[in-house]
Amino acid sequence: MLENLIVDPEFEEKIPRLSEEEFQLLEQLILEEGRIKDPIATWNGIIVDGHNRYRIMLKHPEIQIPFDIYEKDFPDRFAAIAWICRNQLGRRNLTPENRKYLIGKQYEAEKASLGGDHGNGRDENGRFVPGYQNGNLGSDENSRTCDRIAQENNMGRTTVIRAEQFAKGVDA
Repeated sequence: MLENLIVDPEFEEKIPRLSEEEFQLLEQLILEEGRIKDPIATWNGIIVDGHNRYRIMLKHPEIQIPFDIYEKDFPDRFAAIAWICRNQLGRRNLTPENRKYLIGKQYEAEKASLGGDHGNGRDENGRFVPGYQNGNLGSDENSRTCDRIAQENNMGRTTVIRAEQFAKGVDA
């Protein structure tokens, strides 16, 4: 079962790394408990939550640490990335920069999943122009992506838009 799990670098990079001390504490707790309490969430066998727990299991193959898998269902990669970001936003160990980055990546992924702006385009002269999604996606009030994400995170819609630009800058 362990060998069937897949680590996707794009998914893993959305999750802020634990410090060495945090990783060692998690490892110690898992070894003391003799099992992993929280299931590893996957989508089509790809880990979407539980990368650190998975690394600990790989580090200790002689123990064969028991664990559960929770298979999630997403329509596409963008929806999986948006879920990863939302899930991480519910954690306590985020710096303000981590939080802003995740909100930006969630917005970017949800826009892409809904067919929104995917980046730069060209003007009538063939020159690159920055693509910028400043509007809402979705057909009714409840699915307006930017406003919904802003409401979920207790911030204004322009803060969500700036968070997306921040995330793009970090990625660049």
